[in-house]
Amino acid sequence: MLSEGDLYLPIRELAGKIRSRQLSPVELTQGYLDRSQRLGPRLNAYALLLPELAMEQARAAESEIAAGRYRGPLHGIPYAAKDLLSVAGYPTSWGARPYSGQKFDFDATVIKRLREAGAVLLGKSAMIELAGGMGYRFASASVSGAAKNPWNESCWTCGSSSGSAAIVSAAMAAFAIGTETWGSIICPSAFTGISGLRPTYGRVSRHGAMALSYSMDKIGPMGRTADDCAIVLAYIAGHDPLDPASLPAGDAEFHPGLPLPGLPVTRATAIHAAPGRGHRRPTGVPISGAAVTRVSDARIISPKQIRVGWLNNAWKSVPAAIGESLTQARAVLGEHVAGIEAAALPQGPWETAAGIVISVEGAAAFESLIDSGKVDGLADPLGRIGGYINQQIPSSDFVRAMRIRGVLQKKMSQLFDRYDVLVAASLPVTASTLDTNLETGLSFADPLGAIGNFCGLPAVSVPSGWSNKLPVGIQFVGRPLNDAVVVAAANAFQENSDWHRQRPSLG
Repeated sequence: MLSEGDLYLPIRELAGKIRSRQLSPVELTQGYLDRSQRLGPRLNAYALLLPELAMEQARAAESEIAAGRYRGPLHGIPYAAKDLLSVAGYPTSWGARPYSGQKFDFDATVIKRLREAGAVLLGKSAMIELAGGMGYRFASASVSGAAKNPWNESCWTCGSSSGSAAIVSAAMAAFAIGTETWGSIICPSAFTGISGLRPTYGRVSRHGAMALSYSMDKIGPMGRTADDCAIVLAYIAGHDPLDPASLPAGDAEFHPGLPLPGLPVTRATAIHAAPGRGHRRPTGVPISGAAVTRVSDARIISPKQIRVGWLNNAWKSVPAAIGESLTQARAVLGEHVAGIEAAALPQGPWETAAGIVISVEGAAAFESLIDSGKVDGLADPLGRIGGYINQQIPSSDFVRAMRIRGVLQKKMSQLFDRYDVLVAASLPVTASTLDTNLETGLSFADPLGAIGNFCGLPAVSVPSGWSNKLPVGIQFVGRPLNDAVVVAAANAFQENSDWHRQRPSLG
């Protein structure tokens, strides 16, 4: 009989049970659906639950597996997709009232690839309206209402992927798909005690996804562990001609380690690339032309090869409890990596420049919504006026910001010549309350978030402790295309800690 503990199992364990016929995809899907129907409305976690579609896909998976046509570790595994990804024939509201009832006649590439992997779509996860593209002051900036944190329901889950985080944290799905332009995978993962992976820009196709910032939007997985996220990334990554910013074939693919059916097996390269090695890329992809290292297999990377730079200026200050969890995390990690040294991010106007790029590209993406006046239908008061403000940013500022991006990429390339992974607290705070004014109550300098997204760097956040009875996280950031290295470092930490095994009490 299915237990709550089964619903919290990581993907590899669920997959093993499904493949050995100890667990039925139908039984597992029904278990997640029952929990989603009970907890989803309570936590404002779903924009749309799709029980009929989910059971249809689960029955198909069960039949295929019984017939010996096993597709791999996602076959029969239920998940939720953020409501900015199109699913043919079903509403995709982008979290915003002006788009309620909007439908597309095609699946987003991510949805298509997960369907081909045999994953089971439970529904669309709630999100902040327009992924926060017009700005917002309150957690309630969503047609679904404020997503509530399973660890404390008076608190928020953070970021535009707020529903995805609530769903994974409360075990309403095995994993979820989120997106990040600036913090919307890392922050909700940290706030809710789960693991979230922001891939290298261009690695995952955005075809069929709502556009906010052409040069900064990224799609990534949120799951129980970094390993879960890596498995999902292996199936959703890859070149897509329908996304002009998609990385070339060979660069876009990701291989998490143990061979996965349906994916080619490659041999890992050395962690340290030769200086000056160029990297081909499509126009617009913010990946430096300087040395780029690509490691294709996280499982065969020995953590003892990984040089860690422990950032001392990612945050101006952190509370004592978060600082203590960082100290403990450093001690655990230090036993399993090549070495840890103090490191610092380069100083510069990175946050301002990244903010300008998002604002200008967002105003362009939602130009018709703004010009038609329909933006007045957004839930958040700042969102109703933010687009008009962003339209006033001079083009010269945008050009200057893009030049600053090039300078920053060179500086980060130099930093990654010394370190394979940079590590810091995911956030300097724990989850904010649902009624917090985010402009005043959750406002602080975030150079690492700006740099990571401006340069298209891969990062993973994993739980690392507690503060005020709420989860805190630690993040690992790497050079472009070194997603496997950040996963390997995070795996080394999670294999020697148990924060990811903790579960909220939801009654």
